[in-house]
Amino acid sequence: MEHIKFEVDNYIASITLNRADKLNAMTPEMAESLVAKIQEFDRRQDVRVLVLTGTGEKAFCAGSDISELDTYGSPWEFRNRPDYCDAIRGARKPIICAINGYALGGGLEMAMSCDIRIAAEHARLGSPEVKLGWIGGGGMAFTLAHNAGTSNAAMMLMGGDHVGAQQALQWGLVSELHPASDLLRRAKEIAATIASRPPVAVETAKANLRAAFTMPFEMAVQYERDLQTVCFATEDANEGRAAFKERRPATFKGR
Repeated sequence: MEHIKFEVDNYIASITLNRADKLNAMTPEMAESLVAKIQEFDRRQDVRVLVLTGTGEKAFCAGSDISELDTYGSPWEFRNRPDYCDAIRGARKPIICAINGYALGGGLEMAMSCDIRIAAEHARLGSPEVKLGWIGGGGMAFTLAHNAGTSNAAMMLMGGDHVGAQQALQWGLVSELHPASDLLRRAKEIAATIASRPPVAVETAKANLRAAFTMPFEMAVQYERDLQTVCFATEDANEGRAAFKERRPATFKGR
C-alpha cells in the first residue's frame, strides 16, 4: 500500500498520510517519501498550494512509529535522518494542514510546520515525547511557544498531555474547527482561494511572514519593501492593476 499519497488537481496538490491502521504513524520510509513529495510539489509549475492530511477518522499523524525507532543504527544516525518538518518549512509555496484527528509528537510538529492549520472538532493535539524519556526535535518548542505562548507550551511540553480542538483554537494552534465530514472540503476551499491569487505575490507573502519571526523590526520592514518591489515588477502585478481598472477578473500566470 502506498503510505504517502500524492495527487494534483487544478493547481492544488494533496498529500495524504495513508496508514490509518497505525494512526498514520511515520516510518523512516514514509519520512523519505514525504520529503520527496514535498520537494516535488514545490518545484512543479502546475501546482500553487498543498493540502496535507491523513487517512481515516482517528488520526492525522501519531508521530513516529516507535517500533521503528530502534532500526536507526545510533542516536547520531537518528539525528541526521531526512526531516519532513524541515522540508515543510523549507517549501516556497503555501501548505495547509487539515488535522483530522490525533496530531501527536512528530505529527504535531508536522502540522505546526505548515502555514495554515484547521482541525476537526474531535482532533487532539499533544507533545507526549516527555512521557517516554525524550523531547521533540522538529521545531516543537519554537512553534508551540510562538503560537500558544510560553506557559501553554510548557504545559504541553513538560506534561505531555493532549489538548482538545477547542483548546487548540483558543491558544492559536489552529485557525478554524469543522465537523470531520466538512474538514477536507474547507481545506480545499482555502487552497482554491490561495491558488487563485498571483503565485509570486503568495510566495513572497510567505517569505515575508517568515522574516517577521527571524529578523529585527527595522530589517523586516526593509525586507518587506524589497519583496513588495519584486512583486511590482511582475507581469501578474501589471495584470492585477489592469483587471482592476477594467473591472474584469484577472488571469495570473506566475510571472
